[in-house]
Amino acid sequence: MRVLAGLFVAGILGRGWTRLCGAAPPAEMVPELIEEGRRILLFPQFTSMLDLIASALDRAGIPYVVLTGETVDRAAPVRRFQQGEVPLFLISLKAGDVGLNLTAADTVTHYDPWWNPAVENQATDRAHRLGHDKPVFVYKLITAGSVEEKIVALQEKKAALANAILSDDAASTVNLSR
Repeated sequence: MRVLAGLFVAGILGRGWTRLCGAAPPAEMVPELIEEGRRILLFPQFTSMLDLIASALDRAGIPYVVLTGETVDRAAPVRRFQQGEVPLFLISLKAGDVGLNLTAADTVTHYDPWWNPAVENQATDRAHRLGHDKPVFVYKLITAGSVEEKIVALQEKKAALANAILSDDAASTVNLSR
């Protein structure tokens, strides 16, 4: 399914994406969201996918900034996004999980799922910070019938396990001493 994602970004799949996934592709979502005045954080897990998305955005003339592990000056793209110079911030999932305060964002899109829900939650939390004064919409794009569905199921199991361990009921029944 990774090939399908690459094809849609390159603009080859077009209406076929809707038939496969039952939703508009992000290439159609992003311009609509920008037109609505939304400020978007888009998190792919792989920088190779980020490069494909960036190429498609360049062809469409959509302005954006990028942050990856290779970014030397992290402050510049953050400043440009926060000050409203660009409506879209492409951030590799790993680069965006720590130390960012992006309160200008009101939309977070996870392009593809990561097996660890805590990493995605940390990325989403870049928009949920002190000083944020509007609702934040979070989208997770999942390809139907793919390994991505299995990753989401794994995320749900991990989250349920963490909740069970950390709940008040579990805390009273677990004895951590010898």
